[in-house]
Amino acid sequence: MNLSEFQKTDYSGLFISKLPHKLYGYKYIARFQYQKKRYVKVLGYTKKDNLTELRACKLMDEYKKYIRDKLNAKSNPEKQLKKQVAKTNNNIQNSSKNKIKTHEKAMQKIIEENKKMKSILQDYTKVDEEILKEGIQKIYNLEELKKYQVELIKMQNYLEKSKKKMIVLFEGRDASGKGGAIRRITRYMNSRHYRIVALGKPTETQRNQWFFQRYIEHFPTAGEVLLFDRSWYNRAMVEPVFGFCTQEEYEIFMEDVVSFEHDLVRQNIILIKLYFSVSKDEQMRRFQRRMTDPLRQWKLSEVDLQAQDLWDEFSEKKYEMLKRTNSRSAPWTIVRSDDKHLARLEAIKAILNSVDYDKRNPDLDYTPNEDINISVQKELARMRKKRDY
Repeated sequence: MNLSEFQKTDYSGLFISKLPHKLYGYKYIARFQYQKKRYVKVLGYTKKDNLTELRACKLMDEYKKYIRDKLNAKSNPEKQLKKQVAKTNNNIQNSSKNKIKTHEKAMQKIIEENKKMKSILQDYTKVDEEILKEGIQKIYNLEELKKYQVELIKMQNYLEKSKKKMIVLFEGRDASGKGGAIRRITRYMNSRHYRIVALGKPTETQRNQWFFQRYIEHFPTAGEVLLFDRSWYNRAMVEPVFGFCTQEEYEIFMEDVVSFEHDLVRQNIILIKLYFSVSKDEQMRRFQRRMTDPLRQWKLSEVDLQAQDLWDEFSEKKYEMLKRTNSRSAPWTIVRSDDKHLARLEAIKAILNSVDYDKRNPDLDYTPNEDINISVQKELARMRKKRDY
């Protein structure tokens, strides 16, 4: 570096170039002597680094301090080591303090969450843990269903305005979850525009009528939804197993029902057929609960008590029913119902997907869950291998 190109400033040891650089402006340098050794350092430029004489002086002082500290450390390593140890100890203390603060914050958060939980659950220690878990899960399930229940109201409004009719059949073995699903589906719907029909044993007069006649009497009017809690498919499963119909009556039904349903669809009736498929083990668990729970004992009937013993007979009739009555115009939707909440959700999806109603919520997932809502072909294939459903 040629010092002839620089001139002194008002500060000792600080020099500035006589001529400016085209792009960077004037250059500042520091030049001083310490412990018989000379040091020179470029500090920066007026344009490039926005340096003024005062700022350049501060940079020079910092550089001088750095040189002094560096040389002192070399000449007195013990002193430097003490500084490093003190610095390390200080860092450890600060780190410990930070950890303590973090821990205190975490503990405070836990205490606040615990207080909030107790304020909501009250004295939850007196409640059986399994019952408490089940109750909490039900709350989450109900909240998830509400979004779809809103869609059912929209669909119902659409049916009313367009004067369309809907029939939903709920079939399945005893304790398969049909009634619970119907209650969740209709919970918020307009009661003036839906009906639930659960027919008992036919009267003597009805036995001598055309089989479908007593069902037709309840068919929906324009804009109405009709939900059959068990339907004409009693003749495909329950009646032949218990001997409530002859083999000839059974065969006539199986031959006629597809054409009957095809005519309903041709008359612009929206027909949805849901089969709730419960496993044998889960059915037994639900029966046992009905036996021990006084709130559910009313559900237990003579037929229920025979359901497990007649499992294979029902399976055979179920297989024939699904195989022979699944049609393009009126297909079956098989809903695995061991998990009641998922079964109800899939049943609602099946109903919503059957109608192109207005103002559908695009953020909801209407795609069937393939583990719960399965095809007839898959169900039949499973039944051929294993009679679990």
